[in-house]
Amino acid sequence: MTVSTTLRDVIGLDNRLPRLAGSTLVLIDFQETYRGGVMALEGAERALAAGARLLAAARAAGAPVVHVVNDGGAGTPYDIRARVGAISAEVAPAEGEPVVVKRFPDAFHGTELEKTLRALGAGSELVLAGFMTHMCVAFTAHGAFTAGYRPTVVAEATATRALAAPDGTVLAAAVLQNAALATVADLFGPVAATVEDLLTGA
Repeated sequence: MTVSTTLRDVIGLDNRLPRLAGSTLVLIDFQETYRGGVMALEGAERALAAGARLLAAARAAGAPVVHVVNDGGAGTPYDIRARVGAISAEVAPAEGEPVVVKRFPDAFHGTELEKTLRALGAGSELVLAGFMTHMCVAFTAHGAFTAGYRPTVVAEATATRALAAPDGTVLAAAVLQNAALATVADLFGPVAATVEDLLTGA
């Protein structure tokens, strides 16, 4: 099988991983709904643990942190007024860390995210992690790229779920996970396999 050259390489974009200390960490939809029930994700607990390590490292490095939550409204699996929609305790916002509410997969669309980033003095480097890889993480990476930021996704701090493919077969969560990350890496930004890779620049 021939592996195609990425669009990033074709147009000469930098694929080096950023320094966490010079980046802004954006944690996307680390909400309780993904840990069980209808929206349960494969690998959610591992991803959440990785997200907690990433958050601790960002705080230690003095990097700004923004939390994003999806609000689907009352009675939905994304009701931020209920336990199901709450940010998981492992990555709960500390005092002073802003929380941006969104209603679409792209956290830049119709939200205060860009205004919040400006208020924090954020530069171009964003580090993204959260749920779901193929949806809100990938679409926020796209939104960041379109807005002129350089997003980097930390793969192990993301997770998704199995879905039905158009031909009726089951698309395994691991396959969808890799496809989503490959889409990000093709154009929108670099992908760090692990938190440790990001911290060491591997």
